[in-house]
Amino acid sequence: MRILIVEDNPALSTLLAERLGVRGINADLAANLEDADHLLHAGQYDAILLDLGLPDGDGLIWLAGQPDSRPPVLVLTARGTLHERVKGLDTGADDYLVKPAEAEEIAARLRAIRRRPGTRESVQLECGGLSLNPVTREVQFNLNPFKLGGKETEMLEILIRNCGRVIPRERIEAGIYGADEAVTPNALEAIASRLRKRLSDAGADGMLHTVRGVGYYLGNGSD
Repeated sequence: MRILIVEDNPALSTLLAERLGVRGINADLAANLEDADHLLHAGQYDAILLDLGLPDGDGLIWLAGQPDSRPPVLVLTARGTLHERVKGLDTGADDYLVKPAEAEEIAARLRAIRRRPGTRESVQLECGGLSLNPVTREVQFNLNPFKLGGKETEMLEILIRNCGRVIPRERIEAGIYGADEAVTPNALEAIASRLRKRLSDAGADGMLHTVRGVGYYLGNGSD
């Protein structure tokens, strides 16, 4: 799971990212709403962990202006009165936690909002005979499960959500790597090579296509 933490306290956001990271949740950090907008436009996230008191505005006002297609939002704030919690949920938050909160509970609540009906993660993703459950991360070809590494699964998820459409390499890299993560020039090619081999071993030979100088797409047939 990849999330966006919107929090202006750098020590707290870094600590949260570290503690969620050991629980399988990767995080990018935004110190204000402007940075959050930029990162949401550039990358793909499974959820947003949102503080409300931010340097450039109120998180609830920002949340109210977000499109319905935005990732689910877990508010994490010091505003803890009943009125404030109700207002947060009525404004559009999918869940609401009051600081301080343990990383274990935050992680559990993030997993829970991904499973709720109506979120994009509740649907089995399919392309040809390939399928991916975005919650359990189980991958199948013609109903036969097979294993993928973490980065290969993330690349597959981006492509399977856009079955038949060419996805630029920059967009794939933004979805796989954190904003502060160093990416070597051939890193994506290495991931694609491993994914192509795993697909071939599972019987899905020829489904991962390379468009030279542009990106990749998933579909039937061979290059």
